[in-house]
Amino acid sequence: MGANATLWQHADREALATLLPEALVVVPLGATEQHGPHLATGTDALIAQEVARRGAQAAAARSPRALVVTPTIAFGASDHHLPFGGTLSLSPRTLMAVLADVLRSIATQGGRRVVLVNGHGGNVGVCHAAAADAAATLGIAIAHLDYWALAEAEDGLFVPGHAGEFETSLVLALLPDGVTAPAVRDPQPVVLEVSDVGLHDAAVWKAIDGYTDRPDRADADAGARRLDHLVAQAADRLIALAEAW
Repeated sequence: MGANATLWQHADREALATLLPEALVVVPLGATEQHGPHLATGTDALIAQEVARRGAQAAAARSPRALVVTPTIAFGASDHHLPFGGTLSLSPRTLMAVLADVLRSIATQGGRRVVLVNGHGGNVGVCHAAAADAAATLGIAIAHLDYWALAEAEDGLFVPGHAGEFETSLVLALLPDGVTAPAVRDPQPVVLEVSDVGLHDAAVWKAIDGYTDRPDRADADAGARRLDHLVAQAADRLIALAEAW
């Protein structure tokens, strides 16, 4: 990576001891879970990792702080996907403990500023809880960013969806072999939504066969363009946090 962006696992302990007290530490996390019959199970971890690493690289030249990117946490809170197969899930309680231990490890070794870059919807609440708890108990500053919040608005595009057009396009750009030909599903399933209300219903996932909208409309070029936008936006957020902290 660039001059001020370091992969934690590629650095030795002396380098990290020097960097961590003033660095911005970026922790990518995602999930390993079913993404329909057509998409790689590592989709969420892959996208979070690439946005975090590339965003840190893009930010490095302009950031007033060094950037350190940890290994990706590839397991998330995915129990709702277990019935479909292909899923390795942590319970929310276990994921909370994993994040707590990772944040404690960073703090113990001198890290004071952490950004969680999340790639899985099931992790959102746990990220908030873990960040709030660690900030209160460890005295460090923690930001939580869901990568899809950086996506550019496009009419008719369901962002992020689940294994739909958006995610499938990103994987086509990142890992073409991770996509098989999606079936055209018509009419599109109805996903229960109530404005300003978060809903969780296993019956809905079953009714839509575990994936949303129209993955058959995915396009590698669109995925590459969207990825570039996500990376640029992530870099801007990292720089803003580095300047604010």
